[in-house]
Formats: sequence, C-alpha cells, structure tokens
Amino acid sequence: MKATHPSDGVLVDRYGRIARDLRVSLTDKCNLRCTYCMPAEGLPWLAGPQLLTDDEIVRLVGVAVRRLGVTEVRFTGGEPLIRPGLLDIVAAVAALEPRPRISLTTNGIGLDRLAPALHAAGLDRVNVSLDTLDADRFTALTRRPRLDAVLAGLAGAAAAGLTPVKINSVLMRGVNDDEAPALLRFALTHGYELRFIEQMPLDAQHGWDRAAMVTADEILASLRREFDLRTDPVERGSAPAETWLVDGGPARVGVIASVTRPFCGDCDRTRLTADGQVRACLFATEESDLRGALRAGVDDEGLADRWRRAMWGKRAGHGIDDPTFLQPARPMSAIGG
Repeated sequence: MKATHPSDGVLVDRYGRIARDLRVSLTDKCNLRCTYCMPAEGLPWLAGPQLLTDDEIVRLVGVAVRRLGVTEVRFTGGEPLIRPGLLDIVAAVAALEPRPRISLTTNGIGLDRLAPALHAAGLDRVNVSLDTLDADRFTALTRRPRLDAVLAGLAGAAAAGLTPVKINSVLMRGVNDDEAPALLRFALTHGYELRFIEQMPLDAQHGWDRAAMVTADEILASLRREFDLRTDPVERGSAPAETWLVDGGPARVGVIASVTRPFCGDCDRTRLTADGQVRACLFATEESDLRGALRAGVDDEGLADRWRRAMWGKRAGHGIDDPTFLQPARPMSAIGG
C-alpha cells in the first residue's frame, strides 16, 4: 500500500475502500426543530458568504464525477428543499457526463409542490424522514405541527415518479419505540420503502445516550411480532441498510445499525458540507477545505488532488465503541446525512 495519497484516479483510502457515493449538504438551515437534532431555538446558521454558491457546488460535484469516479450524488441539509437554487443545481448535475444517479434526503415539507419540477430537473428519487404517524407526537418531536405536510410530500413524490420513495425513521426509547409495526404497515400500504436508523451521536446538544438508543435487534423483535421477516437474498454491497423480506416479499424493510452493527469496512461515501469542507466520515473530527482552494483559483485537478488527500486519511471506522471516541463538533444538520 502506498505511503502517500494517490496523485490520480478515484477516491481510495489506505484500506482500499473506494468512495463513489457523494453526499452534498446544500444548507445547514432547517424548518423543523427535531429534539434529537437541535435545540428549540435553532442553531447559529452559516452566514451567506460562508456557503458555497450554486455554481461552486456544481463545479465541485463535477470534479467528483468527472475526475474522481463518483457515480451517486445525494443532496442533503439541513433541509435541502429550502435552498433557493435547488432546481438549477439538480439540473446542472443531471447534465454532467457521465451522469450520476441523483437523490435527495428531505423532511418532506413542500415536497408535494416541488416534486414534479425536481423530477423534470433530473432528480431520480427521494428519502423522506418520518419518525411517527401520530400528529401530537410529531409536533412534540419536531416542535412543528406539520405531519400532514410530510404525508403530502410523500404522496407527491410518488405521484411525480421520484421512486422508490424511501422513508427514514429513528425510534427513541419511551418516545416512539412502539411505532415500528405501524410505520411498516403504512409503508407497505403506500408502496414506500422503510428504513429504520439507529439514533447516532450527532445531536447539537451532545445529549446522546447509548443506553437510551433503540437497537436494531429491538426494532426487528418489535416488527417480528406482526410480520414474517426473512433475510434478503440480494447482496447488501456497500448499502448502509441490512434488509429483510416482509411476509415473503417482494416488499422489504431495512435497518441501518450504524452503532451496533457498523458497516465501516464497506463504506463508499464522501461528504461535502454546505460551506465546502470535505468530510471522509460522518463522525470525522477533521475536515479539508475545498472552498478556500476553489476561491483562491485552484484548478479542477488541484481540487481533485486535495479531495484524494482528504479521503486517503480516512480512518478504519467511526470508533463509537472506543473509549476515546469524540462526538463531532458539528451536528448532523451542519454535516449533511
């Protein structure tokens, strides 16, 4: 294995993992205030000049696609639907050669209105966050009474052809941990694909408690009280979710067990924050600045080289179980999922 980072080619790290999946945060702002993500008053948002412009985002995504072998691009936030230039960004990325697959992770508010235009611009599919089907619980969890808007967003995405529509759900002990079967019934009824995600230490308050986390085993045990789950014969590959066939299939349900069943050895992701920082891992405590280099006039190959160097230093794993683990200073809303 080389002692220094490769000077050309794809985004490979010292352990031989190749990053082909790029997560791009378009904003750190959000129109919800989920209790496991941020305080009720919100957070100090990035100032306008700190954010990458639309053209800068497209240029950096182009570097990743044309020079670094990225084949999948997912736009995240904060809440990406509130980025004013979203449609233009999606259209410009869809015009790249080779064309990457393009998806978006959203809380779903406003998606019913934007879904047709997003599909026309080139967006392939969406992931929508939904942790409860109970309106009162939704309001308590998000501090906003917007469950109907999220449900409308899901329906609008499906109608617009942004399929498969995936739902991301986080269960919290004593809050919504009794809703796993109901969420799966809802997804099956509407043809959505459900993924449960173990709660991770990425909250702004740094209040995450592993003992309070609902584990993958607990989620599966809850589901099995009402459904027959069998191991999915399709190879998981680098996908973060383990999947099971529901009642014989073809419907599936997934669990992303980032904490109890880490999949770091197969990770193929690289991340670009809204202010132009490369993160080799969701839990990284260091970042590499591309915004500064871009604005200083560095050419595309120079930007690619900086990106390769950042990924070469990726650690073997997130280290949540290590006594020396430190939660990233940035919360999820500022990193991008």
